[in-house]
Amino acid sequence: MSDPKRFIQVGIGGFGGYWVNSVMPRLIDELKTTQAVAVADINPDTFPNAMAKYHLPAEKCYTETCKAFQENEADFAVIVVPPARHEEMVNLALEHGMDILSEKPIADTMEACCRIYKKVAGAGRKMAVTMSHRFDQDKQTLERLIKSGKYGKMDYLIGRNTWECRQYPAWGPFRYGIPDALLIEGTVHHFDIMRSLTGSNARTVYARTWNPEWSDFKGDCQALIIIEMENGMKVFYEGAKANASTLNGWVQDYWRAECDKATLELDNRKLRAIMGTLHNNATIQEIPLDYQPVWMNAWLAELFVNWLNGGTAPANRLEDNIQCAALLFAAVESAHTGGVIDVQGYLNRQMEFASK
Repeated sequence: MSDPKRFIQVGIGGFGGYWVNSVMPRLIDELKTTQAVAVADINPDTFPNAMAKYHLPAEKCYTETCKAFQENEADFAVIVVPPARHEEMVNLALEHGMDILSEKPIADTMEACCRIYKKVAGAGRKMAVTMSHRFDQDKQTLERLIKSGKYGKMDYLIGRNTWECRQYPAWGPFRYGIPDALLIEGTVHHFDIMRSLTGSNARTVYARTWNPEWSDFKGDCQALIIIEMENGMKVFYEGAKANASTLNGWVQDYWRAECDKATLELDNRKLRAIMGTLHNNATIQEIPLDYQPVWMNAWLAELFVNWLNGGTAPANRLEDNIQCAALLFAAVESAHTGGVIDVQGYLNRQMEFASK
């Protein structure tokens, strides 16, 4: 067995606390594949929890991230800070010869995503982005079922994620003040799910977004989006954060894959195959969700460490996730310009710009 991979985690409050409590302890204590050597956060009140869960002395908890990296040797960094700070943290990790496991998205702009992509590739390091919702139990079961071919070829895909969280701060305070909050902070997950369920990267995207008068968001929080994938499949997506009701919230998504031999419907974590007229003697098959010990971030962290130990590169590696970023920011451009965006052309232009 390989020696445990040493890591530094940046950001241990907020969602970083979830990593401290529920993600990394399994790798540290149960699988014994990792070892925390330091943590960093601007709020020292978060330190006692990290000390307990990560078995760290007080002197290994830092309010200055640079100092944490300078004083501790590690194999990889875990980045759980707001997207606008991702590039800064990646730079630090690369400066100290570390691989990187980062929360989504890669960064807060496409330019920064491309810079990160080129820096990581140029340094020869490994990086993965925790697009956790794609790797949840229900979406993974649907993806495996589609790819099994049991119900024939898929024709098109419908997705929905709609919430009632119009009033500050129901969806996290910072999201109410940023532009394109729905796309940047929410739909980024669903774009990745679309890619996984269709088995393809995007060719074009057309997005209409807006902010209703009853919303506390400063940026657009509602969207209707049409995407054509490179393999020809079509996707329609409805996303909303200011509706009167929550029909399909986080981890309770609605996805409907129209296949040659059946309609596959995932709704609030219940999966079924429908054949025939729904209310007139249709054949309805309830499909149990797949089982494995962990899903989402805990699974992705395990896959990442296995990769560092010589295992297979995970699907959420940077080389794959740059396509999700391209779809996300092409959708933002479509929303701002009103045009249909060529996603691959958009990505190529941004990569060329990042090279200058």
